[in-house]
Amino acid sequence: MTDSRTYEWGEGVFTLLSWFKKEKVGDARVLVAGAGALGNEVIKDLALFGVGHIFVVDFDRIEISNLTRSVLFREEDAFEHRYKAEVAARRAMEINPQIKVTPIVGNLFSEVGLALYQSVDVIIGCLDSRLARYQLNRMAMRAGKTWIDGSIENLTGVVKVYTPGVSCYECGLSREEFNIIMLRTGCADVVRSQTSQGRVATTPISASIVGAVQAQEAMKVIHLDAYDSEKLPFTTLQGKMWRYEGLTNDTHTYRFESWKKNCPAHEQWTPVMTGADMSADMTVKEALDELKRICGVKAVEINMMNNKFVEAIVCDSPEREFMVMIPESQLDETIQSDAELRKLSYRTLFHKKFHENIDSYFPFQDLTLRQIGIPYFDVLKVSTDKGGFYVELSADRTMFE
Repeated sequence: MTDSRTYEWGEGVFTLLSWFKKEKVGDARVLVAGAGALGNEVIKDLALFGVGHIFVVDFDRIEISNLTRSVLFREEDAFEHRYKAEVAARRAMEINPQIKVTPIVGNLFSEVGLALYQSVDVIIGCLDSRLARYQLNRMAMRAGKTWIDGSIENLTGVVKVYTPGVSCYECGLSREEFNIIMLRTGCADVVRSQTSQGRVATTPISASIVGAVQAQEAMKVIHLDAYDSEKLPFTTLQGKMWRYEGLTNDTHTYRFESWKKNCPAHEQWTPVMTGADMSADMTVKEALDELKRICGVKAVEINMMNNKFVEAIVCDSPEREFMVMIPESQLDETIQSDAELRKLSYRTLFHKKFHENIDSYFPFQDLTLRQIGIPYFDVLKVSTDKGGFYVELSADRTMFE
């Protein structure tokens, strides 16, 4: 039996692909958003390809119903309600012990730092709601990265590839679809409950097929800068939609370039100031002081656009205020875990007392950036009288290497 320490993964196999560069794939970093049926297939395929570092993002736990279509999950995972991201990461490294897979249990929009998105070669979306796709598209466009969207329903599967400057998920939404998403993002219990709604029936076959196409497209994106753009040895799905009809075994590819001027999703956060000795473990006061020094100003303001800090929630009937002191992304979980708040949520509306901008007047200066909702390895959007700055929490980089 060959010892894993004495051989190279894919040796003598992938070299048969004339365009495949094993070293490039081994150095690649890929973020997979969603570890359900599609995510399982994508993660498994990336591990088999030998992608050097895979990041798996999912906040959900494994249920019995997941076992019929998720190749990386086992019965004991469901019985013990383990996190999908953690189990998928562990099983992928069992498949290929020569790669690294980092699980991130959290929401892709508010609990994954923008600098992590900027650090990967490609993003793969294995999501099951419009809201989650809308959020991932915002992060990918902001980071200037291509993302590969996959969706399945019964025996039908679709893959779309969104690339900044070519196509954008938000640009392709109808007015009705966009309004539905906006209504959801305005609710107090938005993030965790809404991204888990709208699920559809899936089969292991359609998940395998769509996941394989997503992984294949990821391989192509990883290799794009290895070849002259005029002489690519392959064709990508950038700006296209690939559709599979399982009932008839038909496949079709369509162009769907959707890139509208003035779309708010197109804002790229550049240039980013890197190298600062800043971490999400710093207190608000420490961070504000360091930002003043870095930007050379006397006053700064951190924009909390992704995840407002909720100081309290107020209900109308009966008129009461509850101190919560949490990021908005944790609000629904907090309400559901408190018997009194959960009971009130069924018969009254909650209003939030929140902080969207953090400056020297913020009353909780001793809280850490993490505690107010800023994730590790994030990019801070900073406003000053000299203009705006984007500052990376570079001290957190080692956590994701």
